[in-house]
Amino acid sequence: MAASATILPRTRASKDAGGAVGVCEKSMSVGAQAHDEGRAARRRRRDRLTATAGTLSIHALMLAAVLASWGHPPVVADTPVMEVSLITPPPPPVVVAPAAEPAPESNPAKAAGPPKPVPPKPAPVRAPPPPRRMVKVVEPTEVPPRIVPPERSPPITEPSVSAAELASAVTADSEAAGEGGLGAGGGDGSGAGGGGAGAGGRCDMVRRLQKALRNDASVRAALAQVHRAPGFEGRPLVVWNGDWVRHGDEEGKGLASVRQAIAVEVGFAPKACRSQSMRGLVMLSLNDGAGARVVLGAGAWRWSDLLFAR
Repeated sequence: MAASATILPRTRASKDAGGAVGVCEKSMSVGAQAHDEGRAARRRRRDRLTATAGTLSIHALMLAAVLASWGHPPVVADTPVMEVSLITPPPPPVVVAPAAEPAPESNPAKAAGPPKPVPPKPAPVRAPPPPRRMVKVVEPTEVPPRIVPPERSPPITEPSVSAAELASAVTADSEAAGEGGLGAGGGDGSGAGGGGAGAGGRCDMVRRLQKALRNDASVRAALAQVHRAPGFEGRPLVVWNGDWVRHGDEEGKGLASVRQAIAVEVGFAPKACRSQSMRGLVMLSLNDGAGARVVLGAGAWRWSDLLFAR
């Protein structure tokens, strides 16, 4: 329920009294506010002066400490002085030789006293006989092992190739010139390397094998480390002559790296190229200069014989 209020009109006297009271209260509040602001300003100035005085005193103490440390020079200790005096050494003492004794008189008549007895000669002392060495012979309980010298390894030998056979051997260049390697089809051919002419293209097995050996690092390393027979250094190495040839102290026949590279290349060749007829020797060069050379071949043979050698 809302409360009702009655608003009465103010009279002029009441209005004048209220205004005077308001002006008085306002003047009192303004004076108190000015008094408080003055006190706050004085307090701030006092705090500022106190902080400034403290800072100046700290700086004065630090400056005094620095000046006190710089004012006194370092004290150098006095080095004691050693006095040295030179004196003259005394003269060496004079050595006086003793007086010589007078020589005995040679007159026997003046010699007095009985003759001195001659002392007896001491008996010779015989050295004791050396002690006898007693040597006890100890019979061996075990028979010493018999040292058998190792058997001498047989001399290194390898098949030789004459200059005429090398001159007639098929190379990659002669094969490319048409002396051998024709035919991927079938049939028999003639010439230094054999080969059959057929409907297919060229086999060029010599070039293929030579390229495979040149690109295989293990083949080059094996040829560089092979033990050659005396007098065969620098000559072509025969690796197959109907059977793989053993070189040096290898466990198996033929150089393992060379044999594997040739078998892989021949095994993946076309069947017509594997059955290509060859006659005589084939020489593979591992570089274009006069470097390592590999020789393989026999009288009449085929490339597939390299896969089924004994």
